[in-house]
Amino acid sequence: MNSLAPRFLEDMTFTERQLRSMALLGAFRGQQHQLAAFPSSILAELEMRAKVDSIESSNRIEGITAPRSRIEALTLRSAPQPRNPHEKEISGYRYALEQVRESKGRLPIDENILLQLHASIGKYSDALSGTWKTQDNEIIERRPDGTTRFRFRPVRAAETVEAIRALMSRYQLAVHQDGREPLLLVPLTVLDFLCIHPFDDGNGRCSRLLTLLLLYHFEYEIGRYISVDRIIEQSQETYYEALEASSKGWHQGKHDPHPWINYFWGVLIAAYKELDSRLSQMDTKRGSKTEVIRAAIRWQLGAFAISDIESEVPGISREMVRVVLNQMREEGLIELQGRGRSAKWRRIME
Repeated sequence: MNSLAPRFLEDMTFTERQLRSMALLGAFRGQQHQLAAFPSSILAELEMRAKVDSIESSNRIEGITAPRSRIEALTLRSAPQPRNPHEKEISGYRYALEQVRESKGRLPIDENILLQLHASIGKYSDALSGTWKTQDNEIIERRPDGTTRFRFRPVRAAETVEAIRALMSRYQLAVHQDGREPLLLVPLTVLDFLCIHPFDDGNGRCSRLLTLLLLYHFEYEIGRYISVDRIIEQSQETYYEALEASSKGWHQGKHDPHPWINYFWGVLIAAYKELDSRLSQMDTKRGSKTEVIRAAIRWQLGAFAISDIESEVPGISREMVRVVLNQMREEGLIELQGRGRSAKWRRIME
């Protein structure tokens, strides 16, 4: 749509600060190969935490909530059945998120994948899903005191299909023919999607799934280990301010996309810095064996034996594993069930 029009892209200019941000994000992407040096248990723990964080935050932004322990339980592949409407919405987002994460960028960027992701979000709910909006909608700010404020009027329902097809066509042209900078295409594609607002409900959640999918397409793996959704939730006020600023004049193609681009890049930079900080704390060369064992234990989502932990932390003695298990039991983080060889450990969900 408007932000991906060839002339619009050609006329864009960037400040020195923006160029430094692009260079920094490019450097972060180039360093991703170093992740292979970390134990699988540490990476698995980061992935699971990011997954739960994303499910929790993306839904909570829309007012859909559940206790953290229930979200963790619903995230498991052998998850229990959702018990109420909010848990159904959460389970649907989990299902859609798994599709994106497991695809590793192999899902195409087209109108059908948008419909598929929307349908996946509604998999467990009674809400209509997987179809374009049937009524015109508005983006309204709801303040804590209960008052509201009009923010933006998206594309009309009757024009939605044409607008989405134009967006997807221009995206493909920008990627495959013009070779535009991915760090520019990702936020602009998301911006146009949000300005079209193609669904009656679920646009925000779909936009965050689209963001993750686009990042995977261009080999920015940060969303696998750090929840971009959580960082967006933590900066929600700035998110809406940037979106509102960049949507003014969008219908006429006279909008300023830079507030949104700056916000978007800021979120990614924050996520990469958080990943670097977490890995620095967990790195076995700089950190302690105790933390590596703790990470392997935190990753366990069901009953586990001491041998399960040993397989995750090669080179660390069984006695050391026992010491950490006992420490975490005293801290009330895990419990031992049974006795002898059949005994199993289990995390205590808070």
